[in-house]
Amino acid sequence: MLFKREEIDFDALLDILQTPSGLMESAIGVLCVFIAFYLARFAFKQFFDHNPERYERFLPYVGFRLVLPVAAQALVMLSRSAWVHLLHERAMVLHLLSAMLFWLTLIRLCCAVVRQALPKGRFERHTEHFLATVLWLGFVSWAIGFDMVVIEWLESMSFSVGKSRLNMLTILNGLLWVSIIVVVALWASRLIESRLMNLKHLDPSLRIVFAKLTRTGLLIAAVLIALPVVGIDLTVLSVFGGAVGIGLGFGLQKIASNFVSGFIILLDHSIRIGDRLMVENRVGYVTKMTSRYVVLKGADGTEALIPNDSLMSNTVVNQSYSDKSMWTSLPVSVAYGTDLDKALALLQQAADHPRVQKDPAPRGFVTLFADSSINLELGFWVADPENGFMGLKSDLNMAIWRLFQQHGIQMPFPQREIRILNDKPQD
Repeated sequence: MLFKREEIDFDALLDILQTPSGLMESAIGVLCVFIAFYLARFAFKQFFDHNPERYERFLPYVGFRLVLPVAAQALVMLSRSAWVHLLHERAMVLHLLSAMLFWLTLIRLCCAVVRQALPKGRFERHTEHFLATVLWLGFVSWAIGFDMVVIEWLESMSFSVGKSRLNMLTILNGLLWVSIIVVVALWASRLIESRLMNLKHLDPSLRIVFAKLTRTGLLIAAVLIALPVVGIDLTVLSVFGGAVGIGLGFGLQKIASNFVSGFIILLDHSIRIGDRLMVENRVGYVTKMTSRYVVLKGADGTEALIPNDSLMSNTVVNQSYSDKSMWTSLPVSVAYGTDLDKALALLQQAADHPRVQKDPAPRGFVTLFADSSINLELGFWVADPENGFMGLKSDLNMAIWRLFQQHGIQMPFPQREIRILNDKPQD
């Protein structure tokens, strides 16, 4: 199982594989892996095919993941021992394959433990398999010296950029380091953002501001760290900054305006998550605030993306700026001859609903003496407008209908009287 890289290199391995004994060892190794593969399939059908819930348990899952490498390694080690005792020569290919299978066992075990340790959903099974495969292929390339062949090939692909000489190895190395540093910065920003969002004593808008500033600062720091690592002089940022300034002046000014407007809105607390806004005859609740737009979700479930610049330059009605309670009303018509004092008292009685505020109390009003009815209106304050008004108004209308029926108050309906003036038949 123990293997030293100095024992064999890639060229030597190719020479061994061209000999009859090397081909025989390779065939034996492939046969051992195929037998182990069918053993793993048998174990899956025997223990997991009819009991898929076992696949979610840690020990059965790890055991299944180790069946293939452990069984293959056991077969390879037995074959290597038999080879040495029968032919009295070292089985280099089988020795190398045994080391590969040993490290495959350790890599699969470590990846499974990491997946179990992380919260559910953070590290999926297919991601674990992909990571284990990549790590194992990296070890194989290192063990057989194939990485040196790849490095030499990448270094041979070079070109000049001004006074600098670049090759593909330098470019890939730079992209790798930049990706790692940026990913670490994004992970750190998400971690800090989650901690900030859990600080209940801070205003929600301030939490969002701090989270966005943290992410922006970490990304800038990641770029400033990554450029020297790659070998790029930071003085090039002066040229880049000039280009960005020109771009902002011509084509990116709207994006910059939305970005700055978003921070101003968050800092002045004019709009918060959960506020009820009216923007250009559209009413909805703020469900998300980003650096470019605000998500306004209407009662019908549709979501409008309102640019931050529009919220700064246009009139916005914030119906929950200082108090989220809202006043609304219900129109009701009664017939002429109705006792209006009684009808108004019944309207206030019908407004006895859990969602209707008691202070200020609901009140009935006489609004109009119409052609065939007297128009009344029930006004009241709603404590939770975010839950909608249709269900509440339906409950109040049903309560008004029942009370009016019980007390004999009639609701008129339009009536028309038709008079025929000339009803004599024509000759």
